[in-house]
Amino acid sequence: MTGGTKLWKDAPIQTVTLTLYRFDSWRARAWALGMMGYGRLLLPRVPDIGFWKLCGAGKGEGFTPTANMATVAILATWPDQEAAETGTQSARAFQLYRRHADEDWTIYLKATRTSGAWSGEAPFEVSAQTASGPLAALTRATIKPSIALQFWRRVPDISAVIGDDPNVVFKIGIGEVPLLHQVTFSVWPDADAMAQFARRDGPHARAIKDVRRGKWFSEELYARFSITGDHGTWGGTSPLERLEAA
Repeated sequence: MTGGTKLWKDAPIQTVTLTLYRFDSWRARAWALGMMGYGRLLLPRVPDIGFWKLCGAGKGEGFTPTANMATVAILATWPDQEAAETGTQSARAFQLYRRHADEDWTIYLKATRTSGAWSGEAPFEVSAQTASGPLAALTRATIKPSIALQFWRRVPDISAVIGDDPNVVFKIGIGEVPLLHQVTFSVWPDADAMAQFARRDGPHARAIKDVRRGKWFSEELYARFSITGDHGTWGGTSPLERLEAA
């Protein structure tokens, strides 16, 4: 993978990608906003692409209700690593975004655990292979409109805790529909570091309990991934370099 970091030998199993694009100028951001409609016409035509979502992003640590107009995300599934690399680097839809973006980064993943649904589908195929070491976690939920205000009131405290955790290698909040559809994506050095954060008492743990008790979500999905590599940069470098340094 040219210009990227490789962490796992290729395997003929579904590969999941998250591609981020950053647009610095207002002109570029206006273009990206206009592409939210056209992009949804182009992405289904990308060869070998399976499940896909074109998303905006939130500001700050983790996720927030305030839109980040500088960032666009494309999450997609592919039949294998080769198709994922070819699609994200060469397909017209991805090239258009890259041409207008000031920076872009793609992370390649294989699902090791998943539960729940996304738009009524179970999009990720779990790999029979397992691995210790670095991992990524994705949570996705549709928030009930009646509970949205209560949910987003919790977010600043949760986001601050995520941002303060030194073990979080990378984190971002994205979503399909502002306020109602939210996705969190994070990269961790290992499962123990992520488990320690999840078990720690604080805003995050209390919010999870309230979510379960009050049934805040009409649909939710959780997935854990091994990391097979990346391409491009974010913030001037590959976020995975922090893993290699560790």
